[in-house]
Amino acid sequence: MNSFERVLQWLQNIWNTEILKLGETSLTFRSFVIFIVSIILLFYLTAKLKKLLALKILPRYKIDTGVSQSIATIVRYTLLILGLYIILQTSGIDLSALGVLVGALGVGIGFGLQNITNNFISGIIILFERPIKVGDRVELDEIAGTVSIISARATTVITNDNISVIVPNSDFINQRVINWS
Repeated sequence: MNSFERVLQWLQNIWNTEILKLGETSLTFRSFVIFIVSIILLFYLTAKLKKLLALKILPRYKIDTGVSQSIATIVRYTLLILGLYIILQTSGIDLSALGVLVGALGVGIGFGLQNITNNFISGIIILFERPIKVGDRVELDEIAGTVSIISARATTVITNDNISVIVPNSDFINQRVINWS
């Protein structure tokens, strides 16, 4: 066996080395690399699709900027959830075994992540009900400015002094907001 064949054999051994065993599923270096690359591609492609929908496709139908941003964001989150589910299933991870983890995570969210969850749910409500949209002129407490970005957790408002203020979405749901638009 020459040195080239030994190097190829060594690389093949590393490629098929078991890193971790989850129940009946063994995680090899190869499957780990494919898993990570798939997740990176999923996030990259859904971000590109969101941008394409919001800036190119939906404006052709004379849809308001805020509505097109909302639709694009909802499509991205839906594709992310679906994509993550497919990636986990095809990588051999048994999702039924994650039931206990999801239950424990639910308890953790209930206690420790209550504020973040509140902002996320408020962001979904804002995207569906649209009390504010991108481009709206709003006033909240002592902040007055134009809504520039509505994301899942927070909304960015550009003030008259050209200062970006990041406002938690729950503030737009729980407090009195004046929408001058």
